[in-house]
Amino acid sequence: FQVFNAKTAELLSHHQVEIEQKFPKEGWVEQDPKEILKSVHECVERTCEKLQQLNIDITNIKAIGVSNQRETTVVWDKTTGEPLSNAIVWLDLRTQSTVERLLKRIPGKNKAYFKSRTGLPLSTYFSAVKLRWLLDNVKEIQQAVDDGRALFGTIDSWLIWVCICGKNGGVHCTDVTNASRTMLFNIHSLDWDPELCQFFDIPVEILPKVRSSSEIYGLMKICSSLKSGALTGVPISGCLGDQSAALVGQMCFQDGQAKNTYGTGCFLLCNTGQKSVLSEHGLLTTIAYKLGRDKPVCYALEGSVAIAGAVVRWLRDNLGIVQTSQEVEKLAAEAGTSYGCYFVPAFSGLYAPYWEPSARGIICGLTQFTNKKHIAFAALEAVCFQTREILDAMNKDCGIPLHQLQVDGGMTNNKLLMQLQSDILCIPVVKPSMPETTALGAAMAAGAAEGVGVWSLNPGDLTAVTCERFEPQINPEESESRYARWKKAVMRSMDWETSEAPSNG
Repeated sequence: FQVFNAKTAELLSHHQVEIEQKFPKEGWVEQDPKEILKSVHECVERTCEKLQQLNIDITNIKAIGVSNQRETTVVWDKTTGEPLSNAIVWLDLRTQSTVERLLKRIPGKNKAYFKSRTGLPLSTYFSAVKLRWLLDNVKEIQQAVDDGRALFGTIDSWLIWVCICGKNGGVHCTDVTNASRTMLFNIHSLDWDPELCQFFDIPVEILPKVRSSSEIYGLMKICSSLKSGALTGVPISGCLGDQSAALVGQMCFQDGQAKNTYGTGCFLLCNTGQKSVLSEHGLLTTIAYKLGRDKPVCYALEGSVAIAGAVVRWLRDNLGIVQTSQEVEKLAAEAGTSYGCYFVPAFSGLYAPYWEPSARGIICGLTQFTNKKHIAFAALEAVCFQTREILDAMNKDCGIPLHQLQVDGGMTNNKLLMQLQSDILCIPVVKPSMPETTALGAAMAAGAAEGVGVWSLNPGDLTAVTCERFEPQINPEESESRYARWKKAVMRSMDWETSEAPSNG
């Protein structure tokens, strides 16, 4: 939970809580929707306490914006307010067999069959296949649907519903950016697509109402236990999927402006304005934002990488070669090179531009000389190479090469990573001094909403951000030869898994 000054965009106070990911089986990734909700309550309370310590009156909080990891799917009971299962997280792979079953019903088994309507290929990544899996495998959910008690949503819908009255008349809505990641939404008509709902066999009545990214959805009913002031009737008036929120927070309002967010995964979005560009090179067409009920919708081309920060977490939690994420930078810096070692972290298959669910992670080019420092370096390089693949695809689709890349997200604190990224892209990398652009974007959308009006989105009124620049420091030939070897490693990671015989259940 982060609080910004609407005039200066300055971060006044914040509190964060890490949410536990559960891995009940290989390839499965879940979160507890109630734990997510509890973390929201805790973050609101703690942040308000911190504001009071700074002598800032919390009744000055004029609006709240919601930003969330997209595609993560939750179904709950509207009569009890209880989730009917854990949320299935965006990079979960359990739906592989669901995808293959659905593909058989598509002429020529064409993954891109619905792309002209949704902007997306058929993949384990998007919410519709997760929801289909839940309906097929969780009796309580199918029963709740039959009884007319079930509601589906991505995490934004779940939080907004609970925070605005919940079972006592909660508002069941989502915004266009989150809806565009379900595979049930027509990104041109801006509505749920009856044919897609029929194809996935999903009843339209369990879906949320789709609204713009910046309007008052309702008033938040979280009371604060603080001595003075209480947050009882603050409008929730901004809602953006995290990557769209970062695009807004980075002020990428012009055609051709792009940002890359380094979180669990990596997401490069390029604003294409009011025209939707269909990619010929494995990128997604997605909704960038619609900043008001009567405002035009803007589109983006997006490249998604499943594993970025998650590779650092894996080195820490699974291999134990570091105790903290920060140590990876230190180890990699000591090596200064991967010494010919390449790491393809295809733990959840490969996303853009390959969309190859059968790929698995590999580390290759090992010799007796290789040690954990080289592997740490190769892990950071992997994040940069994956971004380069997406940028190449984007340049081909847009025809206008990017001159610089704006970056944000937790991993951008790693200076070695940012320098490597510039070296591998051969263009400057520009990082705002306040990397929390996702939260900022949600706050901007909330503050600019009609009826709130405390934040101006006119380019002239937007505060100029101070930035740190990383310029390429190696010669382009070396960069190209390293990139060529990376591509060789990617080819070796492909077609590893066959779905017929899933390993260990």
